[in-house]
Amino acid sequence: MRRYLRSPSTRLAAAVGAITFVSYALAHTGSGNATLVGVALFIGVFLPSYARLSNQVEVWTNNRFGFVTAGRRCRFIPQYVFNLVVFGVMWWGGALDQTGVASVGGVGTAALVTSLASQGAQYVGAFLFQRGVGDMNRNVLVGLSVNTVLTALGTAGVPFARELFLVVGLSLGALVFGVGLLSDIRSLVAPKGGVGVYFGTFNPFHNSHLGIVRRAIEERGLEKVVIHPTILPRVFAQAFRSGEIEVARLDRGYQIWATTAKADVNVDYFPTGRMFLAPPTRRALIEVAIAEAGLTDKVEVAFYPEIYEARGFQGVIAEVRRRHPGKRLHGLHGTDFGGMTVRNIYDECGWIYPWRIMRRDDVSATAIRAGRGEHMTSGAVSEALAQLGAGAAVVKAGERCFANVNGELRVGT
Repeated sequence: MRRYLRSPSTRLAAAVGAITFVSYALAHTGSGNATLVGVALFIGVFLPSYARLSNQVEVWTNNRFGFVTAGRRCRFIPQYVFNLVVFGVMWWGGALDQTGVASVGGVGTAALVTSLASQGAQYVGAFLFQRGVGDMNRNVLVGLSVNTVLTALGTAGVPFARELFLVVGLSLGALVFGVGLLSDIRSLVAPKGGVGVYFGTFNPFHNSHLGIVRRAIEERGLEKVVIHPTILPRVFAQAFRSGEIEVARLDRGYQIWATTAKADVNVDYFPTGRMFLAPPTRRALIEVAIAEAGLTDKVEVAFYPEIYEARGFQGVIAEVRRRHPGKRLHGLHGTDFGGMTVRNIYDECGWIYPWRIMRRDDVSATAIRAGRGEHMTSGAVSEALAQLGAGAAVVKAGERCFANVNGELRVGT
C-alpha cells in the first residue's frame, strides 16, 4: 500500500481527480454535490487502471493491423465511452450546468471534444518528452490538467472558454489523428529508392530482422539500410537514474533487469522482457549476421552512443540525414510494441516513409533468450550466444573474435 501511495501514477491520478472536483465545483454547481464528489474519487482511484487498459488495447490493435490510425482509434473509443458515462452520470446527478453543456452541443459533444483534447495532449506530452522536455508523467499531468479545467469552464458556458474548449479539442484531435492518417498513407504510397533506417532493441538480432532488411531493400529499392540498436530507451534511462529499475544480475551474457522498492507499481517497465544483451554485444551480433548474409555492401550498422544519449533516435535520424543529404528516408519497423514506438518516432521526425512488416512467423526473441530458439538466428549469432552462455572469455563468431567482458563483446585479437 505504501508503494502504491508513493507511485507517481497514483499521485497523477489523485491530482487529476482533485482538479476535476475543484474545476467543476467552481464552474458548475458548487462543492456540495455528491455525484461530483463520487466522480472525482473514481477518477482519482481508477485512472491508472484505465490508462493500462487503453495501452493494452492500442498495442493489441497495432500488432494486429499495423496501422497507426487503427491503434489510435481503438485507444480513443474506450476513452470516449468513459467520458460519455462520466458526463452522463454528472448530468443525471445535477453536477453540471445543463444550459452550459447544451451550449457546446450536449453531453455527447462535450465527451467527444474532451476525449480528442486528451488524446492530443498526451501525444504532445510524449513528443516533448522524447525531445528532453520534462518527464512523461509530468507532461501528461499538465496536459490532462489544462484539458480538465478548460472542459469544466467550456461546458459551463463561460464566454471565450466555451469557444476555446471547442477549438483546442478539435484541433488537438485533428493533430493526433491527422498525423496518424498521413503516416498510414505514406506507408502505402511510398516511392522507391533512398536509404532505410531500422531501429530496435535487436535483442538479439534474429532471422526475422534479417528478412525484413532483405525485403525492404528489394521491395523499396533501397540503396542502403542503416541499422542502429537501442542503447537504453529514454523511459528506461529515466527510471534507471531515479533508482526505479536496476541490473540485478548477469545470466548467460544477458543483463537481468529488475524493479526496486522505488518502482511505480502502476507501470510495466519491461513490456518486451527483462533480459537484455549489452548494447555493444547487440551491435556485434548484428554485424556478424549481416556479414554472414553477404549484405555488408547494402547495410550499415551504426552506433552513435553520444548522439543517442543526448537526443535519442531523433538525433540518430538527424545524423543519418547529415550523412546522406538529399536522400529519401524509409523507416523499417515491426508491429509489436517496440516496432510501433519506433514508428511514432519516424512520424515525429518529418517526411519519413514507414515500411511496416506484419510479423506472422514463429521466430521469437523471447524463445531465443530462453535458449529455445534453435534455427531462429544465423549460424554466427547462434555460435556467439552459445559461447556467451558458457561464459567463454573469448567469443568467436564468423570471421571475427571478441573479448567477453561481463557479457559485453569487445573487439579482440
